[in-house]
Amino acid sequence: MKLAAQLFTLRDYLKTTKDIEATLKKVKGIGYNAVQVSGLGPIDPKVLKEMTDSEGLDICATHISYADLTDKLDEVIEKHHLWGCKYVGLGAMPLEQRSSKQGYLDFAKQASEIGRQLKSAGLKFIYHNHNFEFAKYNGITGMDILFQETDPDVVDFELDVYWVQAGGADPVDWIRKVKDRMKVVHLKDMAVTSEREQRYAEVGEGNMNFERILEACKEIGVEWGAVEQDQCYGKNAFDCLELSFHNLRQYGIEEA
Repeated sequence: MKLAAQLFTLRDYLKTTKDIEATLKKVKGIGYNAVQVSGLGPIDPKVLKEMTDSEGLDICATHISYADLTDKLDEVIEKHHLWGCKYVGLGAMPLEQRSSKQGYLDFAKQASEIGRQLKSAGLKFIYHNHNFEFAKYNGITGMDILFQETDPDVVDFELDVYWVQAGGADPVDWIRKVKDRMKVVHLKDMAVTSEREQRYAEVGEGNMNFERILEACKEIGVEWGAVEQDQCYGKNAFDCLELSFHNLRQYGIEEA
């Protein structure tokens, strides 16, 4: 598994083209050789490609808005071909479909259709979870509905191990469950304060069992581990990504 920096972590430093250029240089300086494109301000896709090439960074995956996937799919496909990026990600299903079993069934059908179109273009649709997908509807979680009802040939998953844990499920069980349907995973740790506040943490600095998580990722053949931290609680976001990178190397992730 190769490591990538999920750029959403650095969204406050990605407002302008100049900001993006400086941020990519810092990401490369930490040691990452790839990024997941998410949270960027307006930038010409060709300019972004020139910047990542200049720094020696691969674009391994993206997060694309649902509106663009439904209304501008040709542009999405063109952009991913330009970037040499196979994995087209959706960060979350539409809000209005999250509160009923029928909503999940409808989304599964829509996601499968998007996935078929992306597959015909040589790309792969990947879905990123939060914790809301683990609410149950008539005894079955929304996540299980998505797993069972999406077309396994055209819809993959991008498990966020933090959010699986926050949803009350076992990240390792889910990693194994999506075997053959996950090549990109989100690596993020969970800590808790003395006031019982659940917090995002650098990988290896929280309470999640990353030895088991990483072993399971290796077991199923995950290609990319995208390192993310939604909030850094006053700490420098670059420092957070660097500490996660260092700790992952300590866990034995050699190629980064």
